[in-house]
Amino acid sequence: MDSLPDAIVQYILSHMSNARDVAVCNCVSKRWKDSTPYIRSLYFPRNSFDNHSGGVSPDAVIWKILSSIVHLEELVVYSPFSGAGLSSWLSTVGPSLRRLELRMDNLVDLQACQESPSKLECIKCAANLESLKLWGVLMTHSPKWDVFHKLKNLEIVGAKLEDPALNTALRECPNLSKLLLLACEGLTSVSIDLKYLEECKLDFYGLGNCSLMINSPKIQLLEVQGCSWIRAHGTSSLRSLSIANNAGRVYMVSFDKLVSLESLSLRGVQWCWDAISKMLEWGSQVKHLYMKVEFTGDFDALEPFPEIDFVEFFNNHPKLQKFDIHGAMFAALCQKNSLQNVDPDFVISCLEEVSVLVRSPLNAEQKMSTLESLIKYGKNLRTMVIKILKMKSSHSSADDFFDEICKFRYLNRKIVRIE
Repeated sequence: MDSLPDAIVQYILSHMSNARDVAVCNCVSKRWKDSTPYIRSLYFPRNSFDNHSGGVSPDAVIWKILSSIVHLEELVVYSPFSGAGLSSWLSTVGPSLRRLELRMDNLVDLQACQESPSKLECIKCAANLESLKLWGVLMTHSPKWDVFHKLKNLEIVGAKLEDPALNTALRECPNLSKLLLLACEGLTSVSIDLKYLEECKLDFYGLGNCSLMINSPKIQLLEVQGCSWIRAHGTSSLRSLSIANNAGRVYMVSFDKLVSLESLSLRGVQWCWDAISKMLEWGSQVKHLYMKVEFTGDFDALEPFPEIDFVEFFNNHPKLQKFDIHGAMFAALCQKNSLQNVDPDFVISCLEEVSVLVRSPLNAEQKMSTLESLIKYGKNLRTMVIKILKMKSSHSSADDFFDEICKFRYLNRKIVRIE
């Protein structure tokens, strides 16, 4: 290192990001210390100050390091900090920051929630951010932000939010292309109107009764968990769609044309049949379909799926390559009348992979007939995975059914496997 030109040393050390490594390098030599201002990214792990002793606070230590850097582009702080500390840092390096990630800890630290200025309010000093990631956020009041014109990526993980506060925050980020709200609770009605949004992942905790309104004409990926009412406009570019509700029911879905949709995933305990049938109709051109909905029914009563005609279903989904069938969907395809009138020329031309979850020996004959038909008519089928999960029955029918599945697997061992 001693023989290297200063520019090379500065280039090498500028790629360090861990704050401990930076502190250690400052102690090596004056030459190494003089390279600290050229660091572009700085990361403070959760345990950065576990063994800290002395009269200087962690906030002051971080400020001292940051104040020596000329043009910091990325700052990641997982170690505890105060609102006053964050304000002092961002007043120093905020204008140059492009990426900011903070572990806020507002959810467990009541004192931190009452600070002035609040941690959320301090973020406005980094006006040129392109990516903002926040962990452990309490956002019950609208943050006093200026508009983040350059912000493309916003991620909030583990948060307590209220509708007006979130809706206000999103309006201050008009040019987002990626939005992630994961493990968020407290929301009842969310409205997203972002014309450049391409990727959106939403995971809402609670009763599963949140309503969502989204208008994003460029959106390509949408994942929603915890909503009962979903209305989306401008979805002609949407390629991947996942809707789940593990706590409540899905009552209503409304989408514009899904002409580009290739992957569709529907999950949850209960969906209204109207919502399921609409999604299957709108997703007629999908290549990958994942169905894990256990029951239908418009009210409290849990009802099985109505019968789904085997031939009609695959004729209505001609591009389907990968099909994951779980729960009620598989049972609906295994009804007595589903395979009674099959045209000799019928073929499932594109299907290559099938995954089936079997839980019950009920209607074993129809289930075996459906599995055999998938092999018979799926001319390009390469893989069939049969998952047998907790098949509870004291009757011998469970053993007989399992034996039939094993025979089926043996006869089609190049394609079928049991998990």
